[in-house]
Amino acid sequence: MERLGERSAARLETLLRHLSPRLGAAPAPISIPTSAQVSVVPHSGRFCYTLDNDVLSTEQRQFYEDNGYLLIKNLVSDEDIERFRKEFTRICKREVKPPGVMIMKDESLRSQFGQSEKVVNKVQDFQEDEELFRYCTLPEVLKYVECFTGPNIMAMHTMLINKLPDSDTQTFLHPMHQDLHYFPFRPASRIVCAWTAMERAHQDNGCLVVQPGTHKTALKPHGYPELEGKTNKLFHGLLDEDEKIPKVHLVMEKGDTVFFHPLLIHGSGINRTSGFRKSISCHFASSECHYIDVKNTTQEHLEKELQDMVSKKYNATNVDLKDIWNFRARLVQGERINL
Repeated sequence: MERLGERSAARLETLLRHLSPRLGAAPAPISIPTSAQVSVVPHSGRFCYTLDNDVLSTEQRQFYEDNGYLLIKNLVSDEDIERFRKEFTRICKREVKPPGVMIMKDESLRSQFGQSEKVVNKVQDFQEDEELFRYCTLPEVLKYVECFTGPNIMAMHTMLINKLPDSDTQTFLHPMHQDLHYFPFRPASRIVCAWTAMERAHQDNGCLVVQPGTHKTALKPHGYPELEGKTNKLFHGLLDEDEKIPKVHLVMEKGDTVFFHPLLIHGSGINRTSGFRKSISCHFASSECHYIDVKNTTQEHLEKELQDMVSKKYNATNVDLKDIWNFRARLVQGERINL
């Protein structure tokens, strides 16, 4: 794993120098022992979405093959979850200010609750926060990730979501979407999300909702749904959702972790309770994945939106989607090859 302190300052400095023309080439490969014996070639014929490994049973591989997700019970310890919760609170109170972190808030609540977890809906891009980033390096998580990505693993996108009570305005509903919409790297089959419940997640507090089997479909056009005043920035959704496809609500206990494919259609409902629904997640990818040019694709408008956000925040120019992801990406196991 790359050491947090050694790279954070240099990478942020590069970004603030307008990311021009790029954030720089990937560092020299770093050799780190892998945690499981995993073939880099999928099982011939039967399995397209997992690699041969000593971790998943045949039944688990078949479930992921058919449905595009796999739920592992009680994977992350209460102790680790409590540490993540405390660090989230420290970030909300601005006791720590990790570089590069994006903090999303309900500004309408700030006058009532000040700077606290009752206002912050999401902490995103915490790759420079040593405590939260430990999630992305937990051996119990990586041993499963490796079954999907192979031994060379990049942490590409990190989030801690604090779904606020929201029974009326639906501000924090995330419409059904495919995560690959946000990613300018391929192949999709070597990307996986690990999503861990930090407390019980159920239908009333806005648990994940998935459409099993949709990982076998193509990437669909996304945009902002027609819910004026009810959608957060970058909460894109399918422009043409097929309501006939069955949906499954993933009820999860604290520490349960679901691994899912980036083409799986999923979302989350609103939190109708008086409490908060926290989760921590990371999208991992094989470092052997490659970047693509999203020009003239359904992802082009997303690139433009992100470019505008980065330009306003950092006064940066000549930034493309690849630059943004190159800044976020962190090696967690094996060798850095392409990403």
